[in-house]
Amino acid sequence: MAGARRQARIIAFQTLFEVDSTGHAAGEVLERLLAETTLAAAEFARRLVSGVLQKRSEIDRLIGAAAPAWPLDQMARVDKNILRLAIFEILFNNDTVPAKAAINEAVELAKLFGGESSSKFVNGVLGTVVSRRA
Repeated sequence: MAGARRQARIIAFQTLFEVDSTGHAAGEVLERLLAETTLAAAEFARRLVSGVLQKRSEIDRLIGAAAPAWPLDQMARVDKNILRLAIFEILFNNDTVPAKAAINEAVELAKLFGGESSSKFVNGVLGTVVSRRA
């Protein structure tokens, strides 16, 4: 199942990134990306994307508070959308994934899709969000 969850996170991230970059409709983007995936991954990805979009303004406030030197409109879109996804999992969907696992998954996404310092930045911001929540 871990493979399906990672696949779902990648698809959810790609959906959020495309929506953020182009303004395309989230549902259409998500369904296009899900066309060749397993059912388990599809349902998890849908829940992630839907949850992030519903909680986005609250999540963005948390990101802004945890990374005040990086205004959201100046933050790399890859980093911003990985953070959105991970914060949703940690704070709003935490019945299925421990915070540490969500952070590790976010760092892996940052290594896969982000720049040279993305993984450290994502880890630091998420660490701040989690410590403030505790």
